[in-house]
Amino acid sequence: MEFIENIKKQEYEDFVSNNEKSHFLQSYEWGVFCKKSKNLTPHYVGLKENNKLIATALLLEKKLPLGYSYFYCPRGFIIDYKNKDLLKEFTNNIKLYLKKYKAIYFRIDPDIPLQKLSIKGDVIDKENNNYDIVNFLKKIGYKHKGFNKNFECSEPRYTFRLNINKSIEEIINGFHPTTKNIIRRKNPFNLIISKNEDDLIEEFYSTMIETGKRVGIATYPLKYYELFYKELHKCNMSDIYTVKADVDELKKIYKEKLKIVQKELDSVKSESKKKEYTNQLNKILKEKKEIDSIEKKQIVLSSMITAKYNDKVWTVHGGNTTALRFLNANYEIYYKIIEDSNRENYKIVDFFGTTGNPDKNNKIYGIHLFKSRLGGEYTEFIGEFDYPIKPLLYLFFIKLIKIKRNIERNKRKNNQ
Repeated sequence: MEFIENIKKQEYEDFVSNNEKSHFLQSYEWGVFCKKSKNLTPHYVGLKENNKLIATALLLEKKLPLGYSYFYCPRGFIIDYKNKDLLKEFTNNIKLYLKKYKAIYFRIDPDIPLQKLSIKGDVIDKENNNYDIVNFLKKIGYKHKGFNKNFECSEPRYTFRLNINKSIEEIINGFHPTTKNIIRRKNPFNLIISKNEDDLIEEFYSTMIETGKRVGIATYPLKYYELFYKELHKCNMSDIYTVKADVDELKKIYKEKLKIVQKELDSVKSESKKKEYTNQLNKILKEKKEIDSIEKKQIVLSSMITAKYNDKVWTVHGGNTTALRFLNANYEIYYKIIEDSNRENYKIVDFFGTTGNPDKNNKIYGIHLFKSRLGGEYTEFIGEFDYPIKPLLYLFFIKLIKIKRNIERNKRKNNQ
């Protein structure tokens, strides 16, 4: 086997994009984006056998003072993790390669499910899991960062993945009954769904900021999202969506709803029916009051930026406003993404992150509950692994970077 440095784009993409472990975070273009957005230097390396690639890795270099550095391989390697000899060989070659750059350590967080989970987070099949991969990585020198439950890692350790390699009707039938009913009403509020229009990024950002404040998630500056969409969209690797409401249109719809329910209430004689229609009337009046309080002609309710690669689509960045939640704009945007992805022959939609602690008291439980109702498979990954190259410096640096990141997260939250 031969270790290869600086793999050319076409050769790299031919291997990665056609591999079952392909991921947009291991694409050639992700390395380009990280160079422009985070000043990380991409390294495209691999192993060849009989002049054919059998493993690759996008390694992102973060330069440090005194010539040191550390490297991150997001959702990598692209390799057969069951082939232990190959995995060990590739690890040793990367270790030798990174010594040239005075690397303190490198990190991986493979796209490998740990075990099958029920929607409630219970282990379904205790016999079939990937603990053997976890144990082998530890055996050959990796330090496992643990089985965290929320968003402590560089990338989410839990997600929902929806198989869309079927008819759209079959996909809808897999939704939770509440979601199914919302979708089959076919956008009764005439919400305006926009895709890939020039002026959407600032509308998108407004929902990101509002969501970040509401659930306590740090967000990036506007320029980051602009670059994310711009760089990936030109390679057909990203789309941007927004859902808006026309306030005058809503007022007309609610005026008509009010008239219909009032007419029914006036005509019924049964006390139980009167109570039912009175409750409906009060609900409509409450929602109408919120609509009437909005001074804008249009209001952005939900937004999303996706990533697309090989046979998968990821709903990477998105947000929702607090206003008019009863219009279910978030359901409409996710369904539109699912519908588009199905039509474009993608096979999987990854909802890119949820909690591993599906408890009602969890601050992000609402996000988890919503995503769980879209019918995807609750997926737990094996987690992050660090490979120390300079062990003493590694121990010092990990403590230092933890403090630094906490400061940065708090700073971003305070600036939102």
